[in-house]
Amino acid sequence: MADEVSYPARSGDAEAPTLVVYSSLDAPLAEPMIRGFQDANPDVAVKYEDMLTGEIYDRIVRETDAGRRTADFAFSSAMDLQVKLSNDGYAQVSNLPMSARWPKWANWRNTAYALTFEPAVFVYHKPSFVKEPPPSSRAELVDYLKRKGDAVHGRIGTYDIERSGVGFLFMARDQEQFGDIWSVIGAMGAAGVKLYSTSSAILERVSDGRFVLGYNILGSYAADWAKRHPDVGIVLPKDYTVVMSRIGLVPQAAGEPALGRRYLSFFMSKEGQTIMARKLQIPAVSPEVAGENTANTMQELLGAQLRPVPVSPGLMVYLDQVKRARLIAHWNEVLRTQ
Repeated sequence: MADEVSYPARSGDAEAPTLVVYSSLDAPLAEPMIRGFQDANPDVAVKYEDMLTGEIYDRIVRETDAGRRTADFAFSSAMDLQVKLSNDGYAQVSNLPMSARWPKWANWRNTAYALTFEPAVFVYHKPSFVKEPPPSSRAELVDYLKRKGDAVHGRIGTYDIERSGVGFLFMARDQEQFGDIWSVIGAMGAAGVKLYSTSSAILERVSDGRFVLGYNILGSYAADWAKRHPDVGIVLPKDYTVVMSRIGLVPQAAGEPALGRRYLSFFMSKEGQTIMARKLQIPAVSPEVAGENTANTMQELLGAQLRPVPVSPGLMVYLDQVKRARLIAHWNEVLRTQ
């Protein structure tokens, strides 16, 4: 079920048009972006519906197919599902001021735009690593889990790839990038890994020491937690770091498509991307935004270690039900047999 938050128009007009947003970004994290948009658009109220990525996709398809209005703007970390909406005609073209300047890998036909640049990271409980550094690659992670055995059993967390769209995406990319990924999954299974559908459930347990490590956690959530919980540490794995993006689009059946485009345009503007990098702690994609927490700076520092996922129909291979079922079955089998 969606968690709904309403933001009345700044103008005080009770009859103001309402922008409806479906998003997988937790409402408290998104608030600075909404406030920034309303500062620039005081005549617009916002209804923000926070839900899981699969629910966003299902709801847009269901509402559109029934001939009903749907969200004016959809923002989701499930890149594959957002591209499928775009590819299957559930999103409309948005030609915006920044469209031509947006990185080519981050723009699919001016319809689906990557708006963030977010690495998959290892998170760790700092007090548990006073005597040795945390693992900084997948091989080091396997070695650590084997050495520690019972001491860390049941104290590792990652996404449940059956319930988490971003978890499945990261696992699918791992399989493409790392030939020995199943030894990593096997080692986590032997260590009694716990599975969750949300980042916060894992980060909460790492921050209080119930968990020592979290694997493949979305870096933006990790950065936000680390800022507020000094015991949470972050590692960008040095063998390779998968980078995903949240994708924004205006649905075909949007009730107020002009408002959806206005919000998307603000999101892509220098002001919006700066709010995202500085206040939401989510790295910005825009070539106009410099400084820390931006794609430009991360690429300068880390280069080929970063493996961004391009916004393209290639993402839909992860939605092939046979391939998906095969990957999930193998994942469950490897975890269970340990």
